[in-house]
Amino acid sequence: MKSMHRAPLISSSSSSSSNSFVSRLLLLLTLLPVSLACLAFILQWRGGGLADPASASVISSTSVPGGNSDLNHEVFPGMETVSSVSPKAHQSSSSDCSNLARSSSPSFPYYGDWKFGVDSNLKPKICITTSTSAGLDQILPWMFYHKVLGVSTFFLFVEGKAATPSISKVLESIPGVKVIYRTKDLEEKQAKSRIWNETWLSSFFYKPCNYELFVKQSLNMEMAIVMARDAGMDWILHLDTDELIYPAGAREYSLRRLLLDVPPNVDMVIFPNYESSVERDDIKDPFTEVSMFKKNYDHLPKDTYFGMYKEATRNNPNYFLTYGNGKSVARVQDHLRPNGAHRWHNYMKTPNEIKLEEAAVLHYTYAKFSDLTSRRDRCGCKPTKEDVKRCFMLDFDRSVVIQALKESGVFSSVVSSASSNLSKKQFLASMHKGNSSKTTESESLPLKDKESQGISARHLLGTESAVPPLSPPGMEHARFVTED
Repeated sequence: MKSMHRAPLISSSSSSSSNSFVSRLLLLLTLLPVSLACLAFILQWRGGGLADPASASVISSTSVPGGNSDLNHEVFPGMETVSSVSPKAHQSSSSDCSNLARSSSPSFPYYGDWKFGVDSNLKPKICITTSTSAGLDQILPWMFYHKVLGVSTFFLFVEGKAATPSISKVLESIPGVKVIYRTKDLEEKQAKSRIWNETWLSSFFYKPCNYELFVKQSLNMEMAIVMARDAGMDWILHLDTDELIYPAGAREYSLRRLLLDVPPNVDMVIFPNYESSVERDDIKDPFTEVSMFKKNYDHLPKDTYFGMYKEATRNNPNYFLTYGNGKSVARVQDHLRPNGAHRWHNYMKTPNEIKLEEAAVLHYTYAKFSDLTSRRDRCGCKPTKEDVKRCFMLDFDRSVVIQALKESGVFSSVVSSASSNLSKKQFLASMHKGNSSKTTESESLPLKDKESQGISARHLLGTESAVPPLSPPGMEHARFVTED
């Protein structure tokens, strides 16, 4: 009898022990990932990474960046120097994340000293040159973004709003920024440029509006090359203030890293451009509010591009509203010259160029209604196809301006009394006329007429025509692509 009762007791004890082991194992497996997650959260919260930009000092559109700051900023993408973060930044970090979306501060952070602790010996050294009349609300985010990407120097050729004292004072206070005004000295130097005696840009001379701007940009780029060489720059890029470099394909989000990986025998790197798509009619800050872009023809399968062409154009003249041939960055070297606003060239050789398969220029074009009106207002063109064609290079610009001029009618009386052809002297004078300079007493110079000098043979080396803004391929190109 005793042995008969002993077996059930042993069985019951073994079952209880097995259940206990399973329970403990499940508990362990539950607590282990939770513990690891808590540990990771604590390490991150303690400040192993970047200081939260929302807690950094923020400047208004009219205040001067610089001055003393108690923040020693840590490494940004592409910048290898590391420094400590102040306790003040840690104290506010716990609430920054929850308040970030509701912050009333500008959505693009500006660090007070603009230096980022960047080692001046970092290679390669990159500079950007631009011709701009924009305000601080556009220029400052544009510069800050590219400084984060590794650009160390900016050559800003300013006019209009950008040349006013309240704005130029801010720009001049930022380390690595050289502000160039349209003064008498600048005009005198550009009037003596060898470009006037060469053929590669001659088809753009003595024409108004966009053609005038194109020539002005080329002359400014020519001067920027000299400045870049004197400053010891390795690469130079011409970029407008409504364009941002997107360094996809690099090992880190850095233009410096991207160019560091370029083979030494390459002279020029082409960035295809992506164009912003209009999402809303109330955009205030394109850099932070615009999120959709059309990919460039070079970055799309050709059957996709032409197959979806009609849906993508939506009855516009082309796939892109503006240009589609990208921008380029050139290695600073002897005999370098501009080849229009989109390319560089060399007087002594044909540059060895490559086109990037992932990196691009993000072009924020016509994102705001004011972008349309500003193009209309800066040109004195009659509302006719012939006159607008003389002023603008791209079909969409022409159609927009024609419509705007017909609706406004404000230019008709002014333009009707103007001559349809410009002499060189009038052309250069018009380049100066609308520009606000730091020296307000500056006047247009009586320039020596070079038209009678002819074209010297020694200046014609490298006579490839300047590359203008070009639209992407249209449906008329589909047949040729299919045949290839």
